[in-house]
Amino acid sequence: MIVTTAGRTNQEMIDKAKTAAALLQCSYVDRNKRTVKSLITKYQEDVLVAGKERYELFAANASEPFFFHPSSAMFRIKRLQKEEHDPFVDACNLTEGKSLFDCTLGLASDSIIASFAVGKSGAVEGVEASPVIAFIVKEGLAVWQSHDEQMDEAMRRVKVTSGHALDELRKKETNSIDCVYLDPMFEESIDSDGIKPLKHLAVFEEWTTTMIEEARRVAKERVVLKDHYKSTRFEAFGFQRIQRKTAKFHYGIIEL
Repeated sequence: MIVTTAGRTNQEMIDKAKTAAALLQCSYVDRNKRTVKSLITKYQEDVLVAGKERYELFAANASEPFFFHPSSAMFRIKRLQKEEHDPFVDACNLTEGKSLFDCTLGLASDSIIASFAVGKSGAVEGVEASPVIAFIVKEGLAVWQSHDEQMDEAMRRVKVTSGHALDELRKKETNSIDCVYLDPMFEESIDSDGIKPLKHLAVFEEWTTTMIEEARRVAKERVVLKDHYKSTRFEAFGFQRIQRKTAKFHYGIIEL
């Protein structure tokens, strides 16, 4: 991967791009009015663009750039503000002051919802195996303006960790987090504009019994799995499936 600036650049963008390149241990390249497509062709690398308001990753094998946006979290928080139910919040049994460890952060939509549900006295941490996704999402959570103070505060409270879920779980103390949450890439395909750019960038990790055992050790109350309704993981790893008749994905719970 290389890092550059937006087409119309300034010193602030150049500094941002150079900082990102240093953090991600890759090369900074001057834009020099070149198109992103021409940079991908010349360097045969993905291109991370530091813009005025956000970072965008143009992957050589993707048709559209990846950038942070709260995705479904925006309308889900509006529902919670109206005291409506959210299936994820219910499955994880999240209330004020609780803690959640999200093993598969992605765009952080569920972590944002969790942060809103547990409030200022709670704690939410998400781990992301792809360093560049972790970087883009961490930066986005820090600056995105939703024009909703409660949502913005929820985004700012999410702690982003770059690493592999199993490694990070092993660092946690036993019974230290109320809920450990797993949302792996579905075995079955679901067409979603929100996750489409992620498919080219995501790190696909093997879900093993060891991972579930570590999740059970760390969790104080529950381990929760979100997966496609056809998934075999629920039964394979001992989750009690919550049936959702009209949904393409279900939640599974291990009650501790």
